[in-house]
Amino acid sequence: MAKTNTFTCSSCAATFSKWSGHCESCGEWNSIVEETPLSAGPSKKSLGGKRGTTLDLTSLSTKETPPPRTQSGMRELDRVLGGGLVPASAILVGGDPGIGKSTLLLQAAAKFAQAGVKTMYVTGEESSAQVRMRAQRLGLTDAPVQLAADTNLRNILTTMETEKPGLVIIDSIQTMWADNVESAPGSVSQVRATAHELTNFAKRKGVSVILVGHVTKEGQIAGPRVIEHMVDTVLYFEGERGHQFRILRAVKNRFGPADEIGVFEMTGAGLAEVLNPSALFLSERGEPSPGSVVFAGIEGTRPVLVELQALVAPSPHSQPRRAVVGWDGSRLAMILAVLEARCGIPFTGLDVYLNVAGGMKISEPAADLAVAAALLSAREDAALPANTVVFGEISLSGALRPAPQTENRLKEAQKLGFTAAIVPKGGKSVTAGTMSLTRATDLTGFVGEVFGAG
Repeated sequence: MAKTNTFTCSSCAATFSKWSGHCESCGEWNSIVEETPLSAGPSKKSLGGKRGTTLDLTSLSTKETPPPRTQSGMRELDRVLGGGLVPASAILVGGDPGIGKSTLLLQAAAKFAQAGVKTMYVTGEESSAQVRMRAQRLGLTDAPVQLAADTNLRNILTTMETEKPGLVIIDSIQTMWADNVESAPGSVSQVRATAHELTNFAKRKGVSVILVGHVTKEGQIAGPRVIEHMVDTVLYFEGERGHQFRILRAVKNRFGPADEIGVFEMTGAGLAEVLNPSALFLSERGEPSPGSVVFAGIEGTRPVLVELQALVAPSPHSQPRRAVVGWDGSRLAMILAVLEARCGIPFTGLDVYLNVAGGMKISEPAADLAVAAALLSAREDAALPANTVVFGEISLSGALRPAPQTENRLKEAQKLGFTAAIVPKGGKSVTAGTMSLTRATDLTGFVGEVFGAG
């Protein structure tokens, strides 16, 4: 009979076919432990060393019906999930401590339970009384959510087998403990084993499982990276503690678009949905000022307008500072280099600060032109014309490249009252409605036309 057990290092998660006192991967001693699956076992035909069963093969042209979805009623959450909760799916939710993960999932559990899904909420970090206190504060005490406080994975799997829920929320995966793995809860081997067992149970029993994951100081899910490969969907709950905005971002989704976002506002009564995030991010924007530029971006399938703020000031230090919040610092360095090399505009001896207002984080290259406009506006102490949005990608040669979904960006800007846009020349012809478009071929032309220099 083939041996199914594996030996795993509890420090680095390296796997071996047999036990050894020394891990050759990380160098630790006495860290290799034997692991036996809890919920999975060999099929009847594979017992006694016999051959396994033959797989059912299909062609690529086989018609598959879309998976059924259950909507929670929280439109922002349903949007990020791709249209609702899919049965037998595993979802991993990560975020900084205290950002509101437990609040979001308790509200989601109540919504799904009220929608007719038998929901079980298992907490390993708090007591049942603490969760009830949060539910009372959020006004969710009447929701038919089944609550349990335990960290023993065997007990949790047995309860799931007996109760047969449609949705199980595990808060958090780092607190779960499998008694067949000889290491402490939260270790690499424990996190990998418990995530595997829960994901496997979800697939076999048709249960949707949501796992809460802690993050490291670098912002990545704590534990082995293989967890993100196991699950169907990976969501990050983002936000700054000084802002009331919270963003739920999908970075992986097998049932919907990745990079989709849902926007929430943290209030005293919990998380409130923000159905028009552009209006919220621009709500505190006053009269146009130097260094302030509105960028029309795309997050997933949704156009979002945010304000970019730049400050350029003489530096008292020999090495000028470059500080960025909400954008890629290396890309800022690239924009500064292109402005100096292609346009002859130096930033030597100047401190440069760039901020994305509202706690939003931007990653798309289409923000290049808006960043350059904000930097030039701050350096020249000249505000851009009122009600103007800017977007476009800058290449190292100084040429401007059109951004995708230009028409959707312009429609969102026009809906919010913007009357002008500065965009790269070229690309597909778009309908701008009543908006006036300024098309620039390269960065030098953009600087000359907008700021009267070049």
